[in-house]
Amino acid sequence: MARRRKRKSRRRQEGRRILEHVPQYSLESGEDKPVTAARKFIQAEGILPPALLLVKRNEHTTDRYFWAEKGLFGAQYVEENHFLFPSLKVLESPSTTPSEPVAVAAR
Repeated sequence: MARRRKRKSRRRQEGRRILEHVPQYSLESGEDKPVTAARKFIQAEGILPPALLLVKRNEHTTDRYFWAEKGLFGAQYVEENHFLFPSLKVLESPSTTPSEPVAVAAR
């Protein structure tokens, strides 16, 4: 039986493209839980938002977090809801830029 491919969300793909332009920091969680390690790292390094934190839990698993003005979020949530974050609006590609007004001739 043929296996169907999982549908890729356009909104999430767009969010992923936007997050590629955000500074990334990699760290290991050590004894702490990944989110605690991320918070401690942000505090210690004085990282300013927006930033993407890649926290290595073990040799197989890496958790991704997004540091925003509003707090720390899971990167997958931010990919799907990137329009809710003002710091990412600047990084968005101008898909709908207003064009110059077109003169219409009167009849």
